[in-house]
Amino acid sequence: MSLHLSQRHQWVLQSEIRNMSIECERTGGINLAQGVCDTEVPPVVRQGAREAIDGGKNTYTHYAGLMELREAIALKQKRFYGIDIDPASEIIVSAGSTGVFYCACLALLDPGDEVILFEPYYGYHVQTLVATGAVPVYVRMQPPGWSFSRGDLERAVTPRTRGIMVNTPANPSGKVFSRGELEMIAGFAQRHDLFVFTDEIYEHFLYDDSLHIPPMTLPGLRERTITISGVSKSFSITGWRIGYCICDARWSQTIGHFNDLVYVCAPAPLQIGAASGLKALGEDYYQQLAVEYAAKRGKICTALERAGLPPFVPRGAYYVLADISRLPGADSKEKVMSLLKKTGVACVPGKAFYHDASGENLARFCFAKEDEVLDEACRRLSER
Repeated sequence: MSLHLSQRHQWVLQSEIRNMSIECERTGGINLAQGVCDTEVPPVVRQGAREAIDGGKNTYTHYAGLMELREAIALKQKRFYGIDIDPASEIIVSAGSTGVFYCACLALLDPGDEVILFEPYYGYHVQTLVATGAVPVYVRMQPPGWSFSRGDLERAVTPRTRGIMVNTPANPSGKVFSRGELEMIAGFAQRHDLFVFTDEIYEHFLYDDSLHIPPMTLPGLRERTITISGVSKSFSITGWRIGYCICDARWSQTIGHFNDLVYVCAPAPLQIGAASGLKALGEDYYQQLAVEYAAKRGKICTALERAGLPPFVPRGAYYVLADISRLPGADSKEKVMSLLKKTGVACVPGKAFYHDASGENLARFCFAKEDEVLDEACRRLSER
């Protein structure tokens, strides 16, 4: 038989994040692998979606999303960052931030175009690039501060380089890019005429007086930045798949057309629920979110220290990378499986975040859990 899978199938194999979630479910363990964020959904968000369903808001929306939601996104950007965004022409709502990144890659990158990623990276960024024919190129960040230099950037660029991805706050490292680092990237992008793709989904998960600076706000980056974000994490609605991108109108229409082709639209009543939250929840909500997650961060980092798995304490997002070199096993997958077997706590092997063997002594733990669940996971780790 001559029927076969496409060559690209090898790039969309199940991720280690989901693999470990399955292993965790099989053993009845506590899942600190996948960033499902199973904390409380704000009542105003639930109520908005419920009323939309009951009110019959169940048909297709405009491919760019409901204007009500786009206006709420624009208002939030103005309120928090002072950015003036045209909701009619500069915002595309899609099926999660992953979905809108896929559409942006389809719209802006040709097969063979290179995009620079900071490593450790989020695997879905790599897989999305490759699935659209683009080529990821890596700039290694060095712990404990996950630093990099201008020379690292310049060594990565080639005549085929078309863009750079900036994930801040970052998954899995928790790095929050400083203004100086972003200015370095801005100059680099302008010198080499690059798109700057951003992933800012964790913008409100900030610790130790860290500040989120949207790259779009820096001089010279407004027209070349594709800001990607969403409400999945801040409202604990990862399964609703409501993400968006903000960019210059020259790029947004084509991104929207690909969104129409691939997804048609994000779920209509859930868009209204998200808009309800964005309009009703102010700065106090996001500040309290950071306070609550800082406490969760403290719990997991303390437990990891006690377990002999020193953490690289994150300054943002809700993951922590830890040194698992003391665990038995030939590689990071064997090490995290041994930890799951002994403690019933699942995490993600470090190899999921590197293109080579550099992550074999690392693992990622997610602390976006209800306190009762996180406390039990910490107890198990501490008693390892």
